[in-house]
Amino acid sequence: MKRFLCTVVLVCFAGCNGQTAAAPFGPERAQAARHARVDGSKGKIDHVVIVVQENRSFDNYFYGFKGADYARSGKMSNGSTVQLHGIPLGGPAVVNSWHDGLYDWDNGRMDRFDQNLLGGAAPAGAYVYSYVYRRDIEPYWIMAQSYVLADHMFPTMFGGSFTGHLELIASTTDVAPGVADSDTPSNTPWGCDAPPKTVTSIVDASRDESWGGGPFPCFTQFQTLADTLDAKRVSWKYYAPAVSSGNLGGQLWTEFDAIENVRKGPDWTRNVVSPPSRVLSDARSGKLPSVSWVIPDGVDSDHPGGPSLGPSWVAAIVNAIGTGPAWNSTAIVVLWDDWGGWYDHVPPPQLDFRGLGIRVPCIIVSPYAKAHTISHTQYEFGSVVRLIEEVFGLPALGPSGTGYTDRRANSMLDAFDLHQAPLPFKPIPAKEPASFFLMQKPSGHRPDDD
Repeated sequence: MKRFLCTVVLVCFAGCNGQTAAAPFGPERAQAARHARVDGSKGKIDHVVIVVQENRSFDNYFYGFKGADYARSGKMSNGSTVQLHGIPLGGPAVVNSWHDGLYDWDNGRMDRFDQNLLGGAAPAGAYVYSYVYRRDIEPYWIMAQSYVLADHMFPTMFGGSFTGHLELIASTTDVAPGVADSDTPSNTPWGCDAPPKTVTSIVDASRDESWGGGPFPCFTQFQTLADTLDAKRVSWKYYAPAVSSGNLGGQLWTEFDAIENVRKGPDWTRNVVSPPSRVLSDARSGKLPSVSWVIPDGVDSDHPGGPSLGPSWVAAIVNAIGTGPAWNSTAIVVLWDDWGGWYDHVPPPQLDFRGLGIRVPCIIVSPYAKAHTISHTQYEFGSVVRLIEEVFGLPALGPSGTGYTDRRANSMLDAFDLHQAPLPFKPIPAKEPASFFLMQKPSGHRPDDD
Protein backbone atom coordinates (compact mmCIF):
# COMPACT_ATOMS: atom_id res chain seq x y z
CA MET A 1 0.00 0.00 0.00
CA LYS A 2 2.78 2.46 0.92
CA ARG A 3 4.66 1.62 -2.32
CA PHE A 4 1.50 2.26 -4.35
CA LEU A 5 0.76 5.53 -2.55
CA CYS A 6 4.29 6.74 -3.06
CA THR A 7 3.96 6.19 -6.80
CA VAL A 8 0.60 7.96 -7.01
CA VAL A 9 1.74 11.01 -5.06
CA LEU A 10 4.96 11.46 -6.98
CA VAL A 11 3.12 11.24 -10.28
CA CYS A 12 0.67 13.93 -9.07
CA PHE A 13 3.53 16.16 -7.90
CA ALA A 14 5.19 15.97 -11.28
CA GLY A 15 2.08 16.12 -13.42
CA CYS A 16 -0.97 17.52 -11.67
CA ASN A 17 0.66 20.88 -11.05
CA GLY A 18 1.75 21.29 -14.63
CA GLN A 19 5.45 21.26 -13.76
CA THR A 20 8.21 18.82 -13.01
CA ALA A 21 9.21 17.70 -9.53
CA ALA A 22 12.60 19.30 -9.96
CA ALA A 23 12.17 22.89 -8.80
CA PRO A 24 14.69 25.57 -7.89
CA PHE A 25 15.67 25.59 -4.26
CA GLY A 26 17.42 28.27 -2.25
CA PRO A 27 21.23 28.04 -2.02
CA GLU A 28 22.87 27.10 1.28
CA ARG A 29 24.46 30.10 2.92
CA ALA A 30 28.10 29.73 3.88
CA GLN A 31 29.15 30.49 7.44
CA ALA A 32 32.29 30.16 9.53
CA ALA A 33 33.66 26.64 9.96
CA ARG A 34 33.49 26.83 13.73
CA HIS A 35 30.88 28.34 15.98
CA ALA A 36 32.76 30.31 18.61
CA ARG A 37 31.27 30.05 22.05
CA VAL A 38 28.84 32.91 22.40
CA ASP A 39 30.15 35.87 24.40
CA GLY A 40 28.83 35.77 27.93
CA SER A 41 27.22 32.32 27.60
CA LYS A 42 29.66 30.50 29.85
CA GLY A 43 28.06 30.20 33.25
CA LYS A 44 24.81 31.43 31.73
CA ILE A 45 23.87 28.52 29.47
CA ASP A 46 25.74 25.36 30.42
CA HIS A 47 22.92 22.90 29.75
CA VAL A 48 20.81 22.49 26.61
CA VAL A 49 17.83 20.12 26.82
CA ILE A 50 15.93 19.12 23.66
CA VAL A 51 12.48 17.78 24.56
CA VAL A 52 10.94 16.01 21.57
CA GLN A 53 7.24 15.39 21.13
CA GLU A 54 5.30 13.82 18.28
CA ASN A 55 3.24 14.74 15.25
CA ARG A 56 1.66 18.17 15.53
CA SER A 57 1.59 21.22 13.30
CA PHE A 58 1.75 24.76 14.63
CA ASP A 59 -1.83 25.56 13.61
CA ASN A 60 -3.01 22.36 15.30
CA TYR A 61 -1.61 23.47 18.68
CA PHE A 62 -1.50 27.25 18.78
CA TYR A 63 -4.65 28.31 16.98
CA GLY A 64 -5.79 31.54 18.64
CA PHE A 65 -2.45 32.39 20.30
CA LYS A 66 -2.40 36.19 20.32
CA GLY A 67 0.36 37.62 18.13
CA ALA A 68 1.34 34.26 16.60
CA ASP A 69 1.04 33.35 12.91
CA TYR A 70 -1.93 30.99 12.89
CA ALA A 71 -4.87 30.38 10.54
CA ARG A 72 -8.59 30.35 11.24
CA SER A 73 -9.40 28.49 8.03
CA GLY A 74 -7.67 26.27 5.51
CA LYS A 75 -7.73 25.43 1.83
CA MET A 76 -8.87 21.99 0.66
CA SER A 77 -7.98 20.07 -2.48
CA ASN A 78 -11.36 20.79 -4.14
CA GLY A 79 -10.70 24.53 -3.94
CA SER A 80 -13.05 25.17 -1.03
CA THR A 81 -12.19 26.74 2.32
CA VAL A 82 -13.03 25.19 5.67
CA GLN A 83 -12.96 26.72 9.15
CA LEU A 84 -10.59 25.12 11.62
CA HIS A 85 -12.52 23.36 14.38
CA GLY A 86 -11.63 22.16 17.87
CA ILE A 87 -10.83 18.52 18.71
CA PRO A 88 -9.52 16.64 21.79
CA LEU A 89 -5.83 15.80 22.05
CA GLY A 90 -6.49 12.12 21.34
CA GLY A 91 -8.15 10.88 18.19
CA PRO A 92 -7.03 8.81 15.21
CA ALA A 93 -3.62 9.24 13.59
CA VAL A 94 -2.97 10.55 10.10
CA VAL A 95 -0.40 9.18 7.65
CA ASN A 96 2.58 11.54 7.41
CA SER A 97 5.40 10.20 5.25
CA TRP A 98 7.76 12.05 2.89
CA HIS A 99 5.34 12.07 -0.02
CA ASP A 100 2.43 13.16 2.22
CA GLY A 101 4.33 16.28 3.25
CA LEU A 102 5.28 17.02 -0.34
CA TYR A 103 1.66 16.54 -1.36
CA ASP A 104 0.33 18.80 1.42
CA TRP A 105 2.75 21.55 0.41
CA ASP A 106 1.60 21.42 -3.23
CA ASN A 107 4.15 23.95 -4.47
CA GLY A 108 3.27 26.33 -1.66
CA ARG A 109 -0.51 26.18 -2.04
CA MET A 110 -0.92 24.18 1.22
CA ASP A 111 -4.22 22.72 0.03
CA ARG A 112 -4.06 18.92 -0.03
CA PHE A 113 -4.06 18.00 3.64
CA ASP A 114 -7.55 16.52 3.28
CA GLN A 115 -6.07 13.79 1.08
CA ASN A 116 -3.80 12.46 3.83
CA LEU A 117 -4.94 9.00 4.87
CA LEU A 118 -6.72 8.64 8.18
CA GLY A 119 -5.42 5.55 9.96
CA GLY A 120 -3.78 4.49 6.71
CA ALA A 121 -7.14 3.67 5.11
CA ALA A 122 -9.36 6.57 3.99
CA PRO A 123 -8.82 10.28 3.25
CA ALA A 124 -8.89 12.41 6.38
CA GLY A 125 -11.05 15.11 4.83
CA ALA A 126 -11.86 18.06 7.08
CA TYR A 127 -10.64 16.19 10.19
CA VAL A 128 -7.08 17.49 9.76
CA TYR A 129 -8.28 21.10 9.53
CA SER A 130 -8.49 21.32 13.28
CA TYR A 131 -6.89 22.63 16.43
CA VAL A 132 -6.53 20.90 19.78
CA TYR A 133 -8.62 22.39 22.57
CA ARG A 134 -6.44 24.63 24.69
CA ARG A 135 -7.67 22.95 27.87
CA ASP A 136 -6.04 19.70 26.69
CA ILE A 137 -2.62 21.28 26.17
CA GLU A 138 -2.69 24.08 28.74
CA PRO A 139 0.89 23.42 30.01
CA TYR A 140 2.23 24.19 26.54
CA TRP A 141 0.29 27.45 26.39
CA ILE A 142 1.58 28.51 29.81
CA MET A 143 5.19 27.83 28.74
CA ALA A 144 4.64 29.67 25.46
CA GLN A 145 3.11 32.69 27.20
CA SER A 146 5.81 32.82 29.88
CA TYR A 147 8.88 32.34 27.69
CA VAL A 148 9.37 32.20 23.89
CA LEU A 149 7.01 30.70 21.34
CA ALA A 150 8.75 30.21 17.98
CA ASP A 151 6.12 30.25 15.26
CA HIS A 152 8.37 29.56 12.27
CA MET A 153 10.16 26.30 13.13
CA PHE A 154 10.47 23.80 10.29
CA PRO A 155 11.94 20.29 10.02
CA THR A 156 14.82 20.03 7.59
CA MET A 157 12.80 17.87 5.21
CA PHE A 158 9.31 16.65 4.47
CA GLY A 159 8.59 13.41 6.29
CA GLY A 160 8.04 11.68 9.59
CA SER A 161 9.81 10.82 12.82
CA PHE A 162 12.78 8.84 11.55
CA THR A 163 14.23 11.68 9.51
CA GLY A 164 13.11 14.32 12.03
CA HIS A 165 15.10 12.67 14.78
CA LEU A 166 18.14 12.30 12.49
CA GLU A 167 18.02 16.04 11.82
CA LEU A 168 18.09 16.78 15.56
CA ILE A 169 21.35 14.90 16.07
CA ALA A 170 23.05 15.42 12.69
CA SER A 171 21.35 18.35 10.86
CA THR A 172 21.28 16.16 7.75
CA THR A 173 19.72 13.02 6.33
CA ASP A 174 22.01 12.75 3.30
CA VAL A 175 23.50 9.33 2.56
CA ALA A 176 25.22 10.52 -0.65
CA PRO A 177 25.55 13.82 -2.53
CA GLY A 178 22.06 14.81 -3.64
CA VAL A 179 20.50 11.72 -2.02
CA ALA A 180 18.72 11.82 1.33
CA ASP A 181 17.24 9.14 3.53
CA SER A 182 13.46 9.38 3.68
CA ASP A 183 10.72 7.64 5.65
CA THR A 184 11.05 4.71 8.02
CA PRO A 185 13.28 1.67 7.44
CA SER A 186 11.52 -1.43 6.17
CA ASN A 187 11.77 -3.33 9.46
CA THR A 188 11.58 -2.75 13.20
CA PRO A 189 13.79 -1.82 15.01
CA TRP A 190 15.14 1.31 13.38
CA GLY A 191 18.90 1.01 13.22
CA CYS A 192 21.96 -1.17 13.45
CA ASP A 193 19.94 -3.85 15.25
CA ALA A 194 17.50 -4.24 12.38
CA PRO A 195 17.26 -7.58 10.55
CA PRO A 196 20.02 -8.00 7.89
CA LYS A 197 17.83 -7.32 4.84
CA THR A 198 16.37 -4.08 6.21
CA VAL A 199 16.59 -1.14 3.83
CA THR A 200 15.75 2.54 3.93
CA SER A 201 14.04 4.69 1.35
CA ILE A 202 15.78 7.58 -0.39
CA VAL A 203 14.85 10.71 -2.28
CA ASP A 204 17.04 12.30 -4.96
CA ALA A 205 17.65 15.87 -6.04
CA SER A 206 14.65 15.70 -8.41
CA ARG A 207 12.45 14.73 -5.46
CA ASP A 208 11.86 11.22 -6.79
CA GLU A 209 11.57 8.72 -3.95
CA SER A 210 12.93 5.20 -4.24
CA TRP A 211 10.96 3.11 -1.76
CA GLY A 212 13.36 0.60 -0.23
CA GLY A 213 16.20 1.85 -2.40
CA GLY A 214 18.45 3.08 0.40
CA PRO A 215 21.18 1.53 2.54
CA PHE A 216 20.92 -0.55 5.70
CA PRO A 217 20.01 1.91 8.52
CA CYS A 218 23.32 1.76 10.38
CA PHE A 219 24.75 5.00 9.11
CA THR A 220 28.40 5.93 8.65
CA GLN A 221 27.75 8.49 5.92
CA PHE A 222 27.65 11.58 8.14
CA GLN A 223 28.80 12.96 11.46
CA THR A 224 26.51 13.60 14.40
CA LEU A 225 26.75 15.77 17.48
CA ALA A 226 27.98 12.69 19.35
CA ASP A 227 31.26 13.05 17.43
CA THR A 228 31.81 16.73 18.17
CA LEU A 229 30.53 16.57 21.75
CA ASP A 230 32.78 13.59 22.53
CA ALA A 231 35.78 15.24 20.88
CA LYS A 232 35.43 18.25 23.17
CA ARG A 233 34.46 16.11 26.17
CA VAL A 234 31.08 17.75 26.54
CA SER A 235 28.75 15.47 28.48
CA TRP A 236 25.51 14.32 26.83
CA LYS A 237 22.67 11.86 27.24
CA TYR A 238 19.89 10.60 25.03
CA TYR A 239 16.96 9.64 27.27
CA ALA A 240 15.10 6.93 25.34
CA PRO A 241 11.99 4.84 25.99
CA ALA A 242 11.94 1.07 26.17
CA VAL A 243 9.82 -0.66 23.53
CA SER A 244 8.62 -4.21 23.04
CA SER A 245 8.59 -4.30 19.26
CA GLY A 246 11.52 -6.62 18.71
CA ASN A 247 14.14 -3.90 19.10
CA LEU A 248 17.27 -5.89 19.83
CA GLY A 249 19.29 -2.78 20.56
CA GLY A 250 18.60 -2.83 24.26
CA GLN A 251 14.91 -2.42 23.36
CA LEU A 252 15.29 1.34 23.08
CA TRP A 253 13.55 3.76 20.70
CA THR A 254 16.48 6.02 19.91
CA GLU A 255 17.86 7.55 16.73
CA PHE A 256 21.39 6.76 17.86
CA ASP A 257 20.63 3.08 17.24
CA ALA A 258 20.96 4.07 13.57
CA ILE A 259 24.45 5.59 14.04
CA GLU A 260 27.10 2.88 13.82
CA ASN A 261 29.86 4.43 15.92
CA VAL A 262 27.41 5.16 18.74
CA ARG A 263 25.53 1.84 18.67
CA LYS A 264 28.75 -0.17 18.49
CA GLY A 265 30.86 2.04 20.70
CA PRO A 266 31.10 3.12 24.34
CA ASP A 267 28.54 5.90 23.92
CA TRP A 268 25.75 3.32 23.72
CA THR A 269 26.08 2.21 27.33
CA ARG A 270 27.50 5.49 28.62
CA ASN A 271 25.15 8.06 27.09
CA VAL A 272 21.98 6.35 25.85
CA VAL A 273 19.81 5.80 28.91
CA SER A 274 16.35 4.50 29.77
CA PRO A 275 13.68 5.10 30.96
CA PRO A 276 13.22 8.73 29.91
CA SER A 277 12.00 9.59 33.42
CA ARG A 278 15.64 9.43 34.52
CA VAL A 279 15.91 12.99 33.25
CA LEU A 280 13.62 14.02 36.13
CA SER A 281 15.86 12.55 38.82
CA ASP A 282 19.02 13.77 37.05
CA ALA A 283 17.64 17.31 36.92
CA ARG A 284 16.63 17.30 40.56
CA SER A 285 19.91 15.84 41.80
CA GLY A 286 22.22 18.12 39.82
CA LYS A 287 23.31 15.36 37.41
CA LEU A 288 21.94 16.91 34.24
CA PRO A 289 24.51 16.53 31.42
CA SER A 290 25.53 19.46 29.26
CA VAL A 291 23.34 18.29 26.36
CA SER A 292 20.22 16.13 26.59
CA TRP A 293 17.67 14.79 24.16
CA VAL A 294 14.50 13.50 25.80
CA ILE A 295 12.12 11.17 23.93
CA PRO A 296 8.74 10.24 25.50
CA ASP A 297 7.44 6.82 26.39
CA GLY A 298 4.63 5.80 24.06
CA VAL A 299 1.92 6.68 26.59
CA ASP A 300 3.50 10.09 27.19
CA SER A 301 3.64 10.95 23.49
CA ASP A 302 1.46 13.58 21.82
CA HIS A 303 0.96 11.17 18.93
CA PRO A 304 -2.77 10.92 18.15
CA GLY A 305 -4.47 7.90 19.66
CA GLY A 306 -2.60 8.02 22.97
CA PRO A 307 -3.84 8.74 26.50
CA SER A 308 -2.97 12.47 26.27
CA LEU A 309 -0.29 12.45 28.97
CA GLY A 310 2.17 14.38 26.81
CA PRO A 311 1.56 17.90 28.15
CA SER A 312 1.96 16.69 31.76
CA TRP A 313 5.12 14.79 30.81
CA VAL A 314 6.75 17.85 29.26
CA ALA A 315 5.64 20.01 32.22
CA ALA A 316 7.26 17.48 34.56
CA ILE A 317 10.59 17.84 32.74
CA VAL A 318 10.44 21.63 32.79
CA ASN A 319 9.41 21.67 36.46
CA ALA A 320 12.19 19.27 37.46
CA ILE A 321 14.76 21.49 35.77
CA GLY A 322 13.12 24.70 36.97
CA THR A 323 13.16 23.63 40.61
CA GLY A 324 16.56 21.94 40.38
CA PRO A 325 20.08 23.33 40.77
CA ALA A 326 20.65 23.76 37.01
CA TRP A 327 17.76 26.15 36.26
CA ASN A 328 19.94 29.26 36.13
CA SER A 329 22.19 27.71 33.49
CA THR A 330 19.75 25.80 31.26
CA ALA A 331 18.04 26.31 27.91
CA ILE A 332 15.13 23.98 27.10
CA VAL A 333 13.84 23.60 23.55
CA VAL A 334 10.47 21.83 23.28
CA LEU A 335 9.52 20.86 19.74
CA TRP A 336 7.52 18.34 17.73
CA ASP A 337 9.37 16.05 15.33
CA ASP A 338 6.91 16.36 12.42
CA TRP A 339 3.55 17.85 11.50
CA GLY A 340 1.66 14.55 11.79
CA GLY A 341 -0.53 15.25 8.75
CA TRP A 342 -2.36 18.16 10.44
CA TYR A 343 -3.14 21.31 8.50
CA ASP A 344 -0.75 24.24 8.62
CA HIS A 345 -1.13 27.34 6.49
CA VAL A 346 2.49 28.58 6.29
CA PRO A 347 4.29 27.40 3.13
CA PRO A 348 7.68 26.07 4.25
CA PRO A 349 10.57 27.79 2.44
CA GLN A 350 12.24 25.37 0.03
CA LEU A 351 15.96 25.57 0.73
CA ASP A 352 16.95 22.37 -1.08
CA PHE A 353 15.44 19.19 -2.50
CA ARG A 354 14.64 17.84 0.97
CA GLY A 355 12.50 20.74 2.14
CA LEU A 356 12.01 22.51 4.56
CA GLY A 357 9.13 20.42 5.87
CA ILE A 358 5.74 21.40 7.28
CA ARG A 359 5.88 23.84 10.23
CA VAL A 360 5.86 22.50 13.80
CA PRO A 361 5.51 24.16 17.22
CA CYS A 362 8.57 25.16 19.24
CA ILE A 363 8.80 26.60 22.76
CA ILE A 364 12.05 27.93 24.26
CA VAL A 365 12.22 27.91 28.07
CA SER A 366 15.14 29.40 29.97
CA PRO A 367 15.93 31.95 32.67
CA TYR A 368 17.58 33.87 29.82
CA ALA A 369 14.72 33.50 27.35
CA LYS A 370 13.04 36.76 26.35
CA ALA A 371 9.93 36.58 28.50
CA HIS A 372 6.47 36.75 26.92
CA THR A 373 7.92 36.76 23.41
CA ILE A 374 6.91 35.34 20.05
CA SER A 375 9.87 34.74 17.77
CA HIS A 376 9.03 34.99 14.09
CA THR A 377 12.58 34.01 13.08
CA GLN A 378 12.73 31.22 10.52
CA TYR A 379 14.23 28.29 12.40
CA GLU A 380 14.82 24.75 11.20
CA PHE A 381 15.99 21.63 13.01
CA GLY A 382 19.55 22.58 12.05
CA SER A 383 19.02 25.68 14.24
CA VAL A 384 18.74 23.35 17.26
CA VAL A 385 22.04 21.70 16.32
CA ARG A 386 23.58 25.13 15.79
CA LEU A 387 22.39 26.29 19.23
CA ILE A 388 24.29 23.42 20.84
CA GLU A 389 27.36 24.24 18.76
CA GLU A 390 27.24 27.93 19.64
CA VAL A 391 26.73 27.35 23.35
CA PHE A 392 29.61 24.88 23.64
CA GLY A 393 31.94 26.23 20.94
CA LEU A 394 31.72 23.13 18.75
CA PRO A 395 32.73 22.98 15.08
CA ALA A 396 30.05 22.75 12.43
CA LEU A 397 29.38 19.15 11.46
CA GLY A 398 30.59 19.45 7.88
CA PRO A 399 31.64 21.78 5.08
CA SER A 400 29.16 24.05 3.38
CA GLY A 401 27.32 22.43 0.50
CA THR A 402 27.61 18.87 1.85
CA GLY A 403 24.06 18.58 3.17
CA TYR A 404 24.58 19.63 6.78
CA THR A 405 22.20 22.43 7.71
CA ASP A 406 23.75 23.68 10.96
CA ARG A 407 25.78 26.23 8.99
CA ARG A 408 22.90 27.77 7.07
CA ALA A 409 20.32 27.58 9.86
CA ASN A 410 19.41 30.78 11.67
CA SER A 411 20.70 31.01 15.22
CA MET A 412 18.20 30.53 18.04
CA LEU A 413 20.17 32.86 20.28
CA ASP A 414 17.97 35.74 19.21
CA ALA A 415 15.38 34.21 21.57
CA PHE A 416 17.69 34.82 24.54
CA ASP A 417 18.95 37.83 26.46
CA LEU A 418 22.16 36.69 28.12
CA HIS A 419 22.53 40.01 29.91
CA GLN A 420 19.20 39.94 31.73
CA ALA A 421 18.85 38.84 35.33
CA PRO A 422 17.75 35.17 35.36
CA LEU A 423 13.98 34.82 35.27
CA PRO A 424 12.67 33.20 38.46
CA PHE A 425 11.01 29.88 37.76
CA LYS A 426 7.30 29.42 38.34
CA PRO A 427 6.13 25.77 38.21
CA ILE A 428 3.96 24.84 35.25
CA PRO A 429 0.57 23.50 36.42
CA ALA A 430 -0.28 20.11 34.94
CA LYS A 431 -2.76 17.32 35.40
CA GLU A 432 -0.09 14.80 36.45
CA PRO A 433 2.93 15.67 38.64
CA ALA A 434 6.51 14.51 38.15
CA SER A 435 5.99 11.78 40.77
CA PHE A 436 3.46 10.16 38.43
CA PHE A 437 6.13 9.68 35.77
CA LEU A 438 8.80 8.59 38.22
CA MET A 439 6.45 5.79 39.31
CA GLN A 440 5.32 4.97 35.78
CA LYS A 441 6.34 1.59 34.38
CA PRO A 442 7.56 1.51 30.76
CA SER A 443 4.60 0.85 28.50
CA GLY A 444 6.59 -0.90 25.80
CA HIS A 445 4.77 1.23 23.21
CA ARG A 446 6.68 3.30 20.69
CA PRO A 447 6.13 7.09 20.78
CA ASP A 448 5.37 6.89 17.04
CA ASP A 449 5.15 4.22 14.36
CA ASP A 450 7.28 5.96 11.76
